[in-house]
Amino acid sequence: MLERLFHLKAHDTRVRTEVLAGFTTFLTMVYIVAVNPAIMGDAGMPVGAVAVATCLAAGFGSILMGFASNYPLALAPGMGLNAYFTYTVVKGMGVPWETALGCVFLSGAAFLVLTLVGVRQLIVNAIPRALFSAVAGGVGLFIAFIGLKDAGIIVSNPATSVGLGDLTAPTAALAIGGLLLIGALQAWKVQGAMLIGILITTAAAWGLGLTHVAPATYSLHDLAATAFKLDIPAAFNLKGGMALTLLEIVFVFLFVDLFDNVGTLVAVTKKAGLVEPDGTIPRLNRILLADSVATMFGSLAGTSTVTSYIESASGVAVGGRTGLTAIVVGILFLCTLFVAPLVQAIPTAATAPALIMVGALMIGALTEIDWADPTVSIPAFLTLIAIPLTYSIANGLAFGITSFAVLKLVGGKARMGDWLLFLLAALFVLRFVYLAKG
Repeated sequence: MLERLFHLKAHDTRVRTEVLAGFTTFLTMVYIVAVNPAIMGDAGMPVGAVAVATCLAAGFGSILMGFASNYPLALAPGMGLNAYFTYTVVKGMGVPWETALGCVFLSGAAFLVLTLVGVRQLIVNAIPRALFSAVAGGVGLFIAFIGLKDAGIIVSNPATSVGLGDLTAPTAALAIGGLLLIGALQAWKVQGAMLIGILITTAAAWGLGLTHVAPATYSLHDLAATAFKLDIPAAFNLKGGMALTLLEIVFVFLFVDLFDNVGTLVAVTKKAGLVEPDGTIPRLNRILLADSVATMFGSLAGTSTVTSYIESASGVAVGGRTGLTAIVVGILFLCTLFVAPLVQAIPTAATAPALIMVGALMIGALTEIDWADPTVSIPAFLTLIAIPLTYSIANGLAFGITSFAVLKLVGGKARMGDWLLFLLAALFVLRFVYLAKG
């Protein structure tokens, strides 16, 4: 049955490999169960209810993605957009969280329409193929940077922006040990090296007293405080001074999620070797439909925009190639409803080494870029460097696409068929202007 559903042999994988990949991806992104409720709790939302909604949205979205697209892409409420939801929309603009959830639903519905009419697919296909590799490499740096920061190996420095942390601190030292362990296991070609490394490092953290099991538990009954509380009529309200603000909110949810999602999709499928030789992504429409529906489901449950997680690359790195990986992630998120305190006890010292190692593995995509051609290498480099330094995949794509369009135009290589590329570049310029004024 699994062979019929996921075509495991055609993807040169096995059930055991897919399950290990699912566990690995889950462990690198399960932090969202603790982080998302904390952030959205600042918007006045019940923390317990958001925790349940987070688990349900991640579980539903990942399982839907696995069955619908047969890709190892896991979904959950997106970081960054949840902060925008809380600190800009609710606290900054004074919009009730119920209305903000309505805006999330409308952005998901807009995503769905854009997918059905083929606009999102056109956008993905308009991205130059060289930028696919640059995005993969940039995301690798991004993931590694997050891992180094979470481990305390890299810290903020007022003089130099970033600097070397205290490597003798318990978290940093344990993360370094975990990194060496995973590296050694991979050198010995041990299957499931990252998962084994995460579990052993977690056990060491527990033994050293560096992490503790939270006493709080979550139940499905908590969901009643946020489920179906979204206020779509208020989000549709076009009367009075709030009209422009609400349209602006929906646009930002739509725009940022679109390009973050595209960047994640490109990076993960590229790493998994699931991109066709001509650069197209098979079953792209199904991927985008699953993402749209998951966002709408998340808003109904009571959480911010649900999107594909770049941590999916950690599962791909250990061999995940099919939707079975995503389904395992989804099932684990649903199980988290009952063991949330234990899962939250997995320390960053255990997951950070896996993220660093995934970053190292993803850098290999940069060898596919023609670095001798400045019309290719300059946009690729800007994409590569902007993703980690601006903490945004969308910004990296913006720099890459805009510079690629400009160089093509001034080089006299612009063609009528490139109209969407230039339209995207113009939209990105307007986005930068909007962010500067905001």
